[in-house]
Amino acid sequence: MKKYRKKEMLKTLSLMEKVNGMVENLCKTQSKKALDVLIQCQEAALEIGNNLETIDGNGKHIVVLLEDYCENLYQMSESLHDQIQCRKLKKAIEKQLASIKETVCLELPDDKLEVAFFPYKASMWDSLESVWMAAKEDEACEAYVVPIPYFDKNPDGTLGQMHYEGSLYPKNVPITPWETYHVAERQPDIIYIHNPYDQYNYVTTVHPDFYAAQLKKYTSLLIYIPYFISTSHRVSPHFCVLPGTLYADKVIVEDDEIRKTYMEQFCKYEEENHCQGLFGKAEEKFLAL
Repeated sequence: MKKYRKKEMLKTLSLMEKVNGMVENLCKTQSKKALDVLIQCQEAALEIGNNLETIDGNGKHIVVLLEDYCENLYQMSESLHDQIQCRKLKKAIEKQLASIKETVCLELPDDKLEVAFFPYKASMWDSLESVWMAAKEDEACEAYVVPIPYFDKNPDGTLGQMHYEGSLYPKNVPITPWETYHVAERQPDIIYIHNPYDQYNYVTTVHPDFYAAQLKKYTSLLIYIPYFISTSHRVSPHFCVLPGTLYADKVIVEDDEIRKTYMEQFCKYEEENHCQGLFGKAEEKFLAL
């Protein structure tokens, strides 16, 4: 099971546990609201069950547990004016939800990590290549190289001619067409990029669907590795606060001196724009590797 789906499932079950603790009190004064809450819990359980039915093996076992849970929800909806019965059912539901969460955690194996690389210019592929090779050799990973298109920019800032360099990569690199790799659906565990500019490059821009702010919505870990190497242990300050740097969870730089510059400029940007903490902690974001 994809990690993000499992995480969402456990989050929903935790919310259902919290709501269950409220129902008993609602029964005393707001039976209609209590009924609405029970219906919402049942709908959430059905949605989880539908997702689990697409999984081989232990998913079907959990579906049975959810069906028993829904039966208790129904019994509670029929007993809203019976405080003693509601209390008994509440305790039974608490045990059921705890059992379902434990089963999801222990019996639904995680899929391999899906790692997606989104280069745009083939000449810059060397900045990501060694990382891709490591991911490709790791049995715990499934690595995808998805070259993305980029556009020339017209003088008025609109998109001009599109370029796509998917055919220019080394022969040993299997290419996944960008049109068939739907990020919102796949939600890869890790995404690597080497373009920091997004809309702030006045000459070219990658496809807007692959801007850092967009990619960040669909992954647990967005990593930016600059396509360039800084000289004399220096990096221009403006490189430190571009979208790729801001939205990435991790930014890989080549030494501690350059890391210090990135951190200083990042903190300066936070202070000037009153957005401390919005883009993560500098100490954790910037890595000298």
